[in-house]
Amino acid sequence: MTRISPDGATPAMAQWFTLKAENPEALLFFRMGDFYELFFDDATAAAAALDIALTARGNHGGEPIAMCGVPVAAAPAYLSRLIRRGFRVAVAEQTEVPRKGRPASKGPLARGIVRVVTPGTLTEDELLEPGRSNLLLALVCPAGADKGKRRKDAPAEGAGPLGAAWIDVSTGLFETASLPATALPALLGRLDPAEILASAAVELGDYEARRAPEATLPAPGSARQRLAAAFDVASIEAFGTFSDEESVAAAMAVDYVRRSQAGKLPRLAHPIAQSQNGVLGIDPATRASLDILRARDGGVEHTLFTAINRTVSAAGARMLAEWLASPLTEVAAIAARQEGWWWLKDHAARCAALRDALKKAPDIARALGRLSLGRGLPRDMAGIRDGLHAAREAARILAGPDGGDAAQLPTVLAHAMGWLGAARALEAELHTALAEELPARLDDGGVIAAGYDGELDEHRALRDNSRRLIAALQAEYATRFGVSNLKIRHHAQLGYVMEVPVGASARLKDNPDLILRQGTASTARFATEELASLNVRITEAAEKAAQREKQVFAELTAKVLAERELPELAQALAVLDVLQSCAALATGGTWCRPDVREDTAFDLQGCRHPVVEAALPRGARFTPNGCVLAPERRVMLLTGPNMAGKSTFLRQTALAVILAQGGFPVAADSARIGVVDQLFSRVGASDDLARGRSTFMVEMTETAAILNQAGPRSLVVVDEIGRGTATLDGLAIAWSVLEALHSTVRCRAIFATHFHELSRLVDTLPRLCLHTMAVREWRGQIVFLHEVLAGSAKKSWGVHVARLAGVPVSVVERAGRLLRELERAENTIPEPLPLFDTQKTLPPPCENTLKKRLMEIDPDSLTPRAALDMLYDLRRLAGQDTDTSAAG
Repeated sequence: MTRISPDGATPAMAQWFTLKAENPEALLFFRMGDFYELFFDDATAAAAALDIALTARGNHGGEPIAMCGVPVAAAPAYLSRLIRRGFRVAVAEQTEVPRKGRPASKGPLARGIVRVVTPGTLTEDELLEPGRSNLLLALVCPAGADKGKRRKDAPAEGAGPLGAAWIDVSTGLFETASLPATALPALLGRLDPAEILASAAVELGDYEARRAPEATLPAPGSARQRLAAAFDVASIEAFGTFSDEESVAAAMAVDYVRRSQAGKLPRLAHPIAQSQNGVLGIDPATRASLDILRARDGGVEHTLFTAINRTVSAAGARMLAEWLASPLTEVAAIAARQEGWWWLKDHAARCAALRDALKKAPDIARALGRLSLGRGLPRDMAGIRDGLHAAREAARILAGPDGGDAAQLPTVLAHAMGWLGAARALEAELHTALAEELPARLDDGGVIAAGYDGELDEHRALRDNSRRLIAALQAEYATRFGVSNLKIRHHAQLGYVMEVPVGASARLKDNPDLILRQGTASTARFATEELASLNVRITEAAEKAAQREKQVFAELTAKVLAERELPELAQALAVLDVLQSCAALATGGTWCRPDVREDTAFDLQGCRHPVVEAALPRGARFTPNGCVLAPERRVMLLTGPNMAGKSTFLRQTALAVILAQGGFPVAADSARIGVVDQLFSRVGASDDLARGRSTFMVEMTETAAILNQAGPRSLVVVDEIGRGTATLDGLAIAWSVLEALHSTVRCRAIFATHFHELSRLVDTLPRLCLHTMAVREWRGQIVFLHEVLAGSAKKSWGVHVARLAGVPVSVVERAGRLLRELERAENTIPEPLPLFDTQKTLPPPCENTLKKRLMEIDPDSLTPRAALDMLYDLRRLAGQDTDTSAAG
């Protein structure tokens, strides 16, 4: 923002300068009546971002003050647009209630910032995605200096693990972790935080745009004290063991949330320390390659999440996304999830009833979040009531008709059911307290049901009875003053007045009982002492009723927040929703229950790509494929042309691991998978021009990450290593990478390539197996069968693919002739080098060139002209072979 001196500002603008200084990095929504107004550079930036008019109001320093504004009633929509464009917004409201008799000389009413709206601290439904968590992540850097921001007693950065803490303000989730700095990219990819608190020394890579303004780090001791005070416990160790770096990160997150809510802390679950050891490692490049939660275009339509999502609630969708983002590596935990949805699949009628019950369950977690911040709406209170009712219904369904099935439930279902009976007294009270039809806002009145609160009923009776008195008084005045169309109306400035046509006003002006208050072209408005007294009574009754209703709502809110079991109940409903979603997926018979085990087995039969399959037109069939990476043949070399389905095969294999270890059904006839600890997928070309990295540099960077991090229990699927450079360079790189995956990393791997020359390595790499994409050539055309078969491709079919792509025939034919010449002349590809004896080389085999060329000819595909050309070529080759024999 341009530096502007507050000297000479009007009283209102002096307030603006003071509040702006509290949050200089945020746009300031300054409440002026029914509008939030923005001034100076804030107005210029907001007007451009929101596409609204930029005007001016008054002058400052001899220049007009730039101004724009948005209606208070429509503020959420404008806030949403600003947040998506990367802004933070400080909201300033009037904190002083206007009082009668307050002298104007006291200046404008006091204002204060009541909230700072940031990407990681959102609570309103209008600003959030229902099925997606909204995380604020705090990071404590393990190395480097904090550039002068660190306090003297704060932890010295230099060595040790990285501390992380993340909070979802909208649901209360609060977790921490201590992890190596090298694991940060995987953590960022898994959490996909909306906002990140970190020192400048922390490299955020692709998440740099989500960095929040830098904050001061507390010392570990101070951090622990703050956390203990926030949760009203003597020591944070009451919730588990937290390292110093976790405590500091957690305190940073809590302090930031508290500042964003003007000193008020929302309801948060106590922090839970998370181990990264039980989660499948997936780096950001792999996540981007596989379109797990977000597609590469930023959308969600063609993603794994959308393909498998059968949930019926927002909380269930969020939990499904969490399971997909964080597949497990513990076999027992995976099996527990499987047993839950398998039981529901076997009890189809009960699963259908459960699904119907869960459809009626509102988002309890987010309703609790808004209620805890004092921003709860009537629908949030109703959401708690209806969610409790849905929980009782779900428990009844799981227990069976006579209630006897509860003891037979799988562990995950039994655990969820144990929480569904919580807060029965609260449910009964909410059913009694809340009106059947609720308004959108508490200020609209009518939230609390008649009969629940005696004092509120009294105020309402007086208010409503006064309205009847108005009607009776209007009839009496019409008779007394002889004006049949006399009306008693309420005006904001005048209160209740008697309104008559202008023609009748002349004879009423001299009446001593009437006081002329206002005249217009068509009507005259009179006041009486009786009306004035009634106005006071009605106004007071309405105000008292409104105040009492707000008080009763606040008391109900306190009772709701006092129910400590509500978050667990909401979690249980979400788990049930995910499990019924899995059961629905498995019911059709085309998705299997995978056998996940501790060994290194890998056997997929009839596997399909769920995202591609979901996108196929109705009636189209996906061609399934198997994939066996047994310990004795754990590296697959996959050859074949583009468009034959290599990339789809690679991705579907990786997705099968994510689904299996997430506890989901797998799109296959059968699946047996030994637990994978890290998954790497390098499929598809991309560049990073913004950071000066070409496609080949990105490819090599990702390849380096795989070779440096993968281990014997990892799965690596890579496509076209070495394609971004010269042919011989690329072949050499692909060759050495394949050897490293086989003999150094010793992982399970699928290595797709156009370098079919690498198939010769099968003789020197004992655990290498050869597979290719099936292609059929018919009358000069190729047909892609999308099948993976044992063996290797003899050529890449690139010229044929060019023909399919519409490259002009003359160019394709010329390319074909050149290809044949190059293949005959090629004499540069050596035989495979022995793996462990680099001093020995194998001599190139003797070969009858004429015979080889004859065997490559497909007579059915030759045109007359091509056949003639071929005869000349064969004649020339025959002469060369004769010369060679004679020389020998």
